[in-house]
Amino acid sequence: QVQLVESGGGLVQPGGSLRLSCAASRSVFSINSVDWYRQAPGKERELVATMSSGGFSYYADSVKGRFSIPRDNTKNTVYLQMNSLKPEDTAVYYCYAEVDVGGNLLRKYWGQGTQITVSS
Repeated sequence: QVQLVESGGGLVQPGGSLRLSCAASRSVFSINSVDWYRQAPGKERELVATMSSGGFSYYADSVKGRFSIPRDNTKNTVYLQMNSLKPEDTAVYYCYAEVDVGGNLLRKYWGQGTQITVSS
């Protein structure tokens, strides 16, 4: 069974940077497209950023200009690069990615979520 594994969360001061990674549990499986969501305490899960397989990108107004989605195809890994972090960015972040599992099959999976806390 394929899983998406996230890493890179933690505590950071306002103005700092973090990079989250999202990779399939089996490295032979590549990620076509990815959505990054976040959920703050007491709030609904919200879409933060998207990168399609064709290179289309979307960023929520709240993160535009500060977040980006680089990828390393050699590692079949996508990232959420977060700069100039603010306390309001504090949330659990999830990747939701379309994975090529072979045999022309594309499946979407959720990562396990990782906590980002922005605080001084």
